[in-house]
Amino acid sequence: MNSRPLIILIFVCILTHIIRSVYELLKHKKILQPTGQSFIIIFLNMVLLWVSWFSLCVLDEFKIILPGIIRFLGLVLVIIGLIIFLTAFFTIKTLENYEGGLITKGIYSKIRHPMYLGFILWCIGMPVYFGGYFSFILSFIFIGNILFWRHLEEFDLIKRFSGYDIYKSKTLF
Repeated sequence: MNSRPLIILIFVCILTHIIRSVYELLKHKKILQPTGQSFIIIFLNMVLLWVSWFSLCVLDEFKIILPGIIRFLGLVLVIIGLIIFLTAFFTIKTLENYEGGLITKGIYSKIRHPMYLGFILWCIGMPVYFGGYFSFILSFIFIGNILFWRHLEEFDLIKRFSGYDIYKSKTLF
């Protein structure tokens, strides 16, 4: 059992989560104003985060033997998460620096943060599908981190849009 790739992937996953969290916190505190350059850096960080996460789930050496139906449900969660994420992306057509009004159409008419929801479904589905014990435990830390990003965004959206509280009461997540 060669644990070196697993340790590297864990390090990369944690580091990329920390980078994204620091970025979101600096943005929230108005210390950092998003620019095209910061978007590229954070976009590449997120690509590295998800590639390392998916790789970690596949290479997790600590396996749980799960029934086929449970593994299948993990795959379904990943696919649903991807569909939700892509639907949200093609509705809003950006990942950063959205300057328009509050989006309440399409998937955003039901779910306030569909991209984050897609991320959470990936975090749960991947380790279940691959039966990775360690990656499953780690997913809860990452889900907590995603909920932190969502919390900061919610706070900013409430301040930015006067009707956000009403929208929030009519939508999920």
